[in-house]
Amino acid sequence: MVDAFGVRIGWRDLPDQVRSAIEDIIGEPVVQAVSQPGGFSPGTADRVRTASGRRAFVKAVGRALNERSPQLHRTEVRVTAALPPEAPAARLLGSYDDGDWVALVLEDIDGRHPRTPWTADELSAVLAVLRELAGKLTPAPLTDLPTAAEVLGWDFEGWHRIRLDPPDDLPERARERLDDLCALATRAVPALAGDTLAHIDVRADNLLVTADGRVKLVDWPWAALGPAWLDTLILLINVQLFGGHPTDRLLVEQTAYTGVDPADLTAVLAGFAGFFFDAARQPPPPGLPTVRAFQRAQAEAVLPWLLERLDARS
Repeated sequence: MVDAFGVRIGWRDLPDQVRSAIEDIIGEPVVQAVSQPGGFSPGTADRVRTASGRRAFVKAVGRALNERSPQLHRTEVRVTAALPPEAPAARLLGSYDDGDWVALVLEDIDGRHPRTPWTADELSAVLAVLRELAGKLTPAPLTDLPTAAEVLGWDFEGWHRIRLDPPDDLPERARERLDDLCALATRAVPALAGDTLAHIDVRADNLLVTADGRVKLVDWPWAALGPAWLDTLILLINVQLFGGHPTDRLLVEQTAYTGVDPADLTAVLAGFAGFFFDAARQPPPPGLPTVRAFQRAQAEAVLPWLLERLDARS
């Protein structure tokens, strides 16, 4: 199994001025920093503590590590600051931006990632939180974010790029149905319309479970305006990756309240599958050497689920 783990710098790798600004936000010097696993940002992701016991979670990245990552941090600053207080997310304590380095200082949530393969109780808790959160974030508290169609539109053209240049290792079942998959991916983009603030990147490593069973959704750099059911579908892709649960039945049950057309769910699932297969064959982005293997693993997990939905429709 390929997990969502990248390669990070640590607290001591940050420039002096960045560490100093972060300590000003916290109010005291940091005496301990523990790097956290999970996710693909090449920047730091540290739980930090001061001598008096103050705690925070710090994320910081500079352009030299990855050109795109600082802008993602800027988006996360805006989104996290706009989340309603009752949202199950980490509270933003402050941020730093010098045009090169961007840092977020967040509430440190005393929790752990859900267990994978997913357990039934934690999966049920996360699904319930996503449904509750969709209600709280509809309409979205930020209206000037990109739409999910804008964020995912190019990605969802993956099957079209694959049809023009099929890789040698493309599974035969996908190769035989490329026309159908391209048509579905085209339908997927307009299906992403909606006025919910969607996280867009719901995976086990972007969730925390506290000792009393509460669930917190963290890491919001990809947030966009989309349909209320989108984050549930994305979570279930992660569940499908690890196996052991009836993902299709859960998708139907958990999205029924939205009135979504099942064909739209199939189309968006096809869009993600095409994105994963197409992205996995590209060179890794700077500072993200492990992301392509994870995308390939997701592609291979989603394809059988997608083809089962297509066969059932036929």
